[in-house]
Order: sequence, then structure tokens, then C-alpha cells
Amino acid sequence: MFTGIIETLGKVTKLEKEGSNLHISVNSAITEELKIDQSVAHNGVCLTVVSLNGSTYTVTAIEETLQKTNLGNLTAGDTVNLERAMILGSRLDGHIVQGHVDQTGVCTTVEEKEGSWFFSFEYDVSKGNPTIEKGSITIDGTSLTVVDSGENTFRVAIIPYTYENTRFGSYTKGTVVNLEFDVIGKYVAKLMTQK
Repeated sequence: MFTGIIETLGKVTKLEKEGSNLHISVNSAITEELKIDQSVAHNGVCLTVVSLNGSTYTVTAIEETLQKTNLGNLTAGDTVNLERAMILGSRLDGHIVQGHVDQTGVCTTVEEKEGSWFFSFEYDVSKGNPTIEKGSITIDGTSLTVVDSGENTFRVAIIPYTYENTRFGSYTKGTVVNLEFDVIGKYVAKLMTQK
């Protein structure tokens, strides 16, 4: 379980295929605090630490994860949003995030507005994932509030701190992002379709 509050950015140092799995090595400021078997969200995807080596650690993504997220698009040198699992009893600063990406979306516009930014995204609504006005959404692991909710589009507003300390500073039109929709909204949508 995560909060969607990004702790730091990590840098992908190595990608190694083994069968249909992908071993992803990441250099980060939090590596020395990690242990093997610990869960870390990478662009919002919960992955398990399988090895540690100095300031670099390795996680493994299976084929299903690579197909449903943007992790299969990673190259050495890319940055990833990182968050360790939340500590029970701590403040929940973002919202309840499972680290289970529902689908990807595509950035359609980036608009700077008086020191902040508005990012628009489009996604495949046929997968049944709703957004609601002022509801929660997780983009590459970042907990955000939906600004303009459309049928298959939405916007979010980004403050300078988030822009500078997450992957948002590198997003352009066409950037593929991981989306995890609000867990409560998903349950409500599922119940509404049952007879």
C-alpha cells in the first residue's frame, strides 16, 4: 500500500531480459535504506527488491506488468518516480494507492499557467475505469486531483514542487504514463454494473 507521495527520483542503470521477465536496476538516494523483499513503487508499479549493490538495487517485472504499464518502454538513463510502502500509523498525505496500475494513458497537452502547469491525458475508457471531478488519480505513482473529467480524458494541475521533483518535468505531448484509478471509485463502478 502506498500514498502517491513520491519520495525521490531514481535513475535506471541497467535493463536485463530473462525469459519474459525484465530485471530493472535503479540507482537512488533511498537504496541504502532498502532491504531485499521490500516493496517499492516505480512509476506507480509495486515491485519487489531482489538484490542490492551499493547505491543500486534491482527489481523484476513480469510480462503482464510490462504489457500493462510503461515499464516496458524504459531505457538505461531514464528516471522513475519512487515511493516505498507506507508505514501503518503514519499520515496518509496522498490517497490510498495499491501500486497496481490499471492501464496506461497518453499526455495530450502541457500548459504552463502563471507558475503552475496543467497536464491533459487521454485513456481507453472501454476498460471501465472512471475519473470524477475533484476525485483522486495516480499518474506514474503520483497522487493527484482530477480537474476536468471527461469521458476518456482528464486534466490535473501541478505545482512547481511536484513539477521539479517528479517525472512531470519531463512530460511532453505523447508521453505514456501509468494510471491507477481511485480504488473506491473502481468498487463503486463495479457494483453499479452488477445486477
